[in-house]
Amino acid sequence: MHSLVSIVTPTYNSGAFLSHTIESVRHQTYPYWEMLVVDDGSTDETPALLKNYAQLDRRIRYYALDKNSGTAAARTKGMAFAAGRYIAFLDSDDLWAENKLEKQVSFMERTGVAFTCTSYEKMDEGGSPTGKVVRAREKMSYDDLLLHGPVGNSSVMYDALSLGKFIVPDIRKRNDYALWLQILKKEKFIYGMPDVLMQYRVRPGSLSSNKLALVRHHWTVYRDLEHLSVYRSVSLIAHLFFIKMLSCLYR
Repeated sequence: MHSLVSIVTPTYNSGAFLSHTIESVRHQTYPYWEMLVVDDGSTDETPALLKNYAQLDRRIRYYALDKNSGTAAARTKGMAFAAGRYIAFLDSDDLWAENKLEKQVSFMERTGVAFTCTSYEKMDEGGSPTGKVVRAREKMSYDDLLLHGPVGNSSVMYDALSLGKFIVPDIRKRNDYALWLQILKKEKFIYGMPDVLMQYRVRPGSLSSNKLALVRHHWTVYRDLEHLSVYRSVSLIAHLFFIKMLSCLYR
């Protein structure tokens, strides 16, 4: 019997990219999936687009929040409605390789691991590859993830039958990172696959392009959610941003 994968996709005014994201799911070589798209109060064409897709493919389910509440609330709602053994995450402007689910489910069932991510490549806003590939580490513990920083959100899948469901920490930014840390308090490692199975869209003004904003949001995760000491929080931020930036200069 094949395992169902529940794909959780929060969205807000992503009509320009969402159809490409959904089509990357519909073209998966692994057909046993449901896609739970949670609209966080979009004011563009997103609601109409989602209604059309829900009619076109009954594996796609559309939910709308009563008001704009942020991606954390949208992810939590999607996870609450998930019926699959596995829960995967896909942001509304990212893309999956057509064999992403097939390879990741096979890896998890072959090895028996419950929490995984994959390598991914970055693309620009128009969808053109930048040539930058982010390699997944073979495995990371809670302390490793604190030290090395977030994995690619749209590459993550976990076994909900084994680990259950979670409430995504209610912070506007870096709530995915906070969720992975939460899961790693229950599961010892997140295992990385070397396969490049996701494309991450870098958009002007996005959090990933604003290093000062990233420092602020990581501080919130470390101090307010994880209750780390000031010294450890500062040390982790220094490692994540300054050392990494220096290493990029000497590649």
